[in-house]
Amino acid sequence: MWHALIGRPLRFSEAAKEQITPIEGLSSLSLDALTSVAYGPEAILIVLAGGGLAALRVMLPVTVAIVGLLAILVLSYRQVIDAYPGGGGAYAVARDNFPHGVSLLAGAALIVDYTLTVAVSIAAGVAALTSAFPGLRPLTVPLCLGILALITLLNLRGVAEGARAFLLPTMLFIVGLLAVLAVGLLHPLAAHAPQPGGSIVATSGLETVGVLLVLRAFAAGCSALTGVEAIANGVPLFRQPRAARAKRTELLLGVILGAMLLGVAVLVRRFGIEPRVGQTALSQVIAASVGRGWAYYLLSVIITVVLALAANTSFGGLPVLAGLLARDSYLPHLFALRGDRLVFGNGIWALAVMSGVLLVAVGGNVNSLIPLFAIGVFIGFTISQSGLVVHWRRARGARWRRRAAMNTVGAIATGISTIVFLVAKFTEGAWVVVIAIPLFIVLFTRIGAYYRRERAQLALGEVPAAPQGRKTLVIVPVASVSRLTAEAIGEAESLGQEVIAVTVAFDDEEGEGQASRSETSGAFGQGVGITELEGEWRRWHTGVPLRILHTPYSSVVQPLVEFVDELRTERSDQIVVLIPFVVPDHPWHWILHNQLDHVLSRALRSRTDVIVARVSAPLSKSSSPAATMAKRPV
Repeated sequence: MWHALIGRPLRFSEAAKEQITPIEGLSSLSLDALTSVAYGPEAILIVLAGGGLAALRVMLPVTVAIVGLLAILVLSYRQVIDAYPGGGGAYAVARDNFPHGVSLLAGAALIVDYTLTVAVSIAAGVAALTSAFPGLRPLTVPLCLGILALITLLNLRGVAEGARAFLLPTMLFIVGLLAVLAVGLLHPLAAHAPQPGGSIVATSGLETVGVLLVLRAFAAGCSALTGVEAIANGVPLFRQPRAARAKRTELLLGVILGAMLLGVAVLVRRFGIEPRVGQTALSQVIAASVGRGWAYYLLSVIITVVLALAANTSFGGLPVLAGLLARDSYLPHLFALRGDRLVFGNGIWALAVMSGVLLVAVGGNVNSLIPLFAIGVFIGFTISQSGLVVHWRRARGARWRRRAAMNTVGAIATGISTIVFLVAKFTEGAWVVVIAIPLFIVLFTRIGAYYRRERAQLALGEVPAAPQGRKTLVIVPVASVSRLTAEAIGEAESLGQEVIAVTVAFDDEEGEGQASRSETSGAFGQGVGITELEGEWRRWHTGVPLRILHTPYSSVVQPLVEFVDELRTERSDQIVVLIPFVVPDHPWHWILHNQLDHVLSRALRSRTDVIVARVSAPLSKSSSPAATMAKRPV
């Protein structure tokens, strides 16, 4: 069933089929950045609205500055791709150029950002859907989790599966929006049509249109740059030559997003668009360009779909980042393992779980998530830009001064934006990110300390002394003389130099020993009386001694464990406890057995100097004793 959902296991030779092209990179790693045109310009207008109508004119210069920063980031991350083709983005840059604490900060910030990106994207898409169909609002959380499950499943099938599934809506979004902007610039169809919803532009208590207001608007609009780093983080997902294809995708992203942002800003100024209740700036731009006909509604539906699918960007970036952190021993090593479909499945599951918990916690409300958004990614931007400055100064290659100067400007701009974000949004919820990032750093540090301690104690990387063998004592719990017992004793004699059979006798009220007849048909076979068992054992002539453990309690396990502990203190032999058990011929027959083998195994699990093994006697579906005896233990 699982293979039917995610596909058959892939050979390493088939890995190229699951890698992506530059165009597929737009749908798998760039949707977050591309769809930010739906809320980036809106964020600028809302901040500027506090300064009145005159302040709205500042939107175009602010957008030009943001597009300039976008150009710096795109050029910078193209350099990151060249220098660090193994992926990891800001984490890889910081690891190579700063103390390890800075790289952990970058890794923690990116994990927080990726988780928030998934939650914000899905919540924004569902919010647009429930706005169009109000009857679905009670199903907000189930719809969010359903979309999350779909995206998770597609990514477990392979990054290419998700990229191809999302390629059509991505292309429709890009082509459709650019076409609408072109119509609005050249020949708008409804430029003077009235817009629904009341304006939220301040008419009293206006803020001064000064440096602080412009900086806040710039920082708010920089939310449109989230996702620019995802391509550099996911370079290993591309087909060969990976770096060249990833750089091409980064350039495509920069050109398309820059054109969209500038087009929206120009049309906002041309049409005199204001932030309104129930109407986004992008919705007003589309309506003014092509009217509120079929094209408006079709593009609105497409925007809704791609907003929800923008979560896919994080599923391309975080698993690769988690794999790098695991390889550096800052996350459990299982995050560095690829699954049957050659994807980092554990990273995908972790991201899905964290995002799902976040969506449930806020009830799928996108407004509760927005104040937390973009802080983590801008910390990553600042660290990667600063790290490249250090890299160019150390490498001193061709044109290193020009590159270092460009990255310095980018580091200053993104650093200022990060500070403004934190100050402006701290009381609105950004404090959660301020707490979450240090907690991730503490987690990384503790995991790293464990792996260093493990490496030291296991002497990994060192040549150990020659191994010294020990005499092996095998203990076999028994309850009767049977085929199960015979096979267990035979296996024990092949494992060790000495074998002891052990049985437990319950002392009843009269002080007479008897085997447990209530605990039968299970781990140690069918119980019989102690006197009868001793007689059968003597007649059997196995040469293996039978040790009888008396107990006044109704417990088989405790006397066996105490006996093993006693031997461990008296002897230096390697002790093996070989537990016989029956394998029923049908799965539903397991309930008919007493499961003592599992109980004893669990009880001995904490004894690190005792080897616990099991030997099975499968039951045949045939009623013939000969057929049953022909079975060998597994």
